[in-house]
Amino acid sequence: MPMHRPTRRAVLGAALAVAGTGALAACSDGGSGHSGAHAPGGAQDSGTYVSPGGKEVAAAEKARGSGPVRKVSLTATRTRLDLGGGTTVASWAYGDRLPGREVRVTAGETLDLTLANHLPQPTSMHWHGLALRNDMDGVPGLTQRAIAPGGDFRYRFAVPHPGTYWFHPHSGVQQDRGLYAPLIVEDPKEPLAYDKEWVVVLDDWVDGVDGSTPDAVLKELSGGMGGGGMDHGAHTMSGAEASEADDPDGGSPSRMMMGARSELLGGDAGDVAYPYYLVNGRVAGDPETFRARAGDRIRLRIINAGGDTALRVALGGHRLTVTHTDGFPVRHTEGDALLLGMGERYDVLVTAGDGVFPLVALAEGKDAAALAVLRTGSGAAPGASVRPKELDGKLVQAGRLVPDPSVALTERAPDRTIRMRLTGGMADYDWAFDGQPYDAKQRRPVEAGERVRVVFDNGTAMWHPLHLHGHTFALGGNAAGARKDTAIVLPHRSLTVEFDADNPGLWMVHCHNVYHAEAGMMTVLGYRG
Repeated sequence: MPMHRPTRRAVLGAALAVAGTGALAACSDGGSGHSGAHAPGGAQDSGTYVSPGGKEVAAAEKARGSGPVRKVSLTATRTRLDLGGGTTVASWAYGDRLPGREVRVTAGETLDLTLANHLPQPTSMHWHGLALRNDMDGVPGLTQRAIAPGGDFRYRFAVPHPGTYWFHPHSGVQQDRGLYAPLIVEDPKEPLAYDKEWVVVLDDWVDGVDGSTPDAVLKELSGGMGGGGMDHGAHTMSGAEASEADDPDGGSPSRMMMGARSELLGGDAGDVAYPYYLVNGRVAGDPETFRARAGDRIRLRIINAGGDTALRVALGGHRLTVTHTDGFPVRHTEGDALLLGMGERYDVLVTAGDGVFPLVALAEGKDAAALAVLRTGSGAAPGASVRPKELDGKLVQAGRLVPDPSVALTERAPDRTIRMRLTGGMADYDWAFDGQPYDAKQRRPVEAGERVRVVFDNGTAMWHPLHLHGHTFALGGNAAGARKDTAIVLPHRSLTVEFDADNPGLWMVHCHNVYHAEAGMMTVLGYRG
């Protein structure tokens, strides 16, 4: 039986916890003890980088201003969750609900949130999509020390941009438990007119089902398709702690997915066979019902909080008008369906018809779906197997969206081009950038004030939703592309994006398939000091 090594991130986090407060600065500033050698793929470990707690970060935060303070307290804890239909699971969550309690602020306010960790593992909180101060970004071993069991951490930062965001841990595969919730940033000058708002959080679910945990899933996947591939490790606590906390019988069913295919995703659809797909924490057999009146104009804020599944979304009997993607407005575009990779968000407007309508999130290539119901009148609720024709109608594609002029990048030649090749495969489960698994000390340098072009060249047979922390980029390598922070790169294809380097610090770039990321498909963009 092979020995399972802890992940690089777990080792670094443990070292930081032992070494104390000085270790993070020494790890993050990049300014001492480095040889000046260049790592493969353009990553470097030489020179001085802006520290997450450095003066440049403080200055950028001061420039954002300090508005009214919104105080929130959350607790990450072990709990039992009711998924509906008589299905309850033991999991980890923010409180006792799934998704966690929505946090809602107004752009320009300061969020002051304290997270208490009542879990058996260290944890953290990442604010997905926000251009916030670097030392609040929530990446253990890079921007903060992990929050130890029994400890807490105060996240305090200005919230600059309105939009639909969410938060989750950046610790191991914890995101694939119940540790996620929406973050809605309201626009004080909201240009949209609507009667109701429906926040729709989508998820694929495995935790607590027949003894399964995300750690066990990662352990299985890390063995590779043949069971003998590279093992990047599955546990961020000791084996005894993990067994006691999650899997007392020491076994769980196989969750490795074989044969999932999708033309939209360019072939292989995913790694994990999930037993359930959820809308707002409910299984398809016992869905949430959203009530409105016929004729109401409804704003849906749709978030894919899944770990391994792209979801194709449609509302039976309705056309969707896309108004935003990843929090930023676009020229209004009509269609029948959307495809969301993990971490992506879309805002849409619909005018509600009269009756009962299924909101279906099809697990792309996996022959299953999540369901919620819009009810404006009488009629029987749709069954779990319903598949509205809109799922096969006009798909709104991110690459064809046009940014609203208020958020479009200015035309400008790039000052720097960074190329990243996506590498790895299922055989050895060795996902990485440029063949180099994640190392927090390896950074790809940028300079404040630059226009940065990034070319993601996918050399793998799998699609990857790539996420950049602390910034939004323009799709397509020009200023005319929609602004996003997460975008799908299809197999054997390239994606070019551009962003302005206007938020100093050390920022993750990673695949938002949580298992690919934990296997090694993460890297760091570092601002030079």
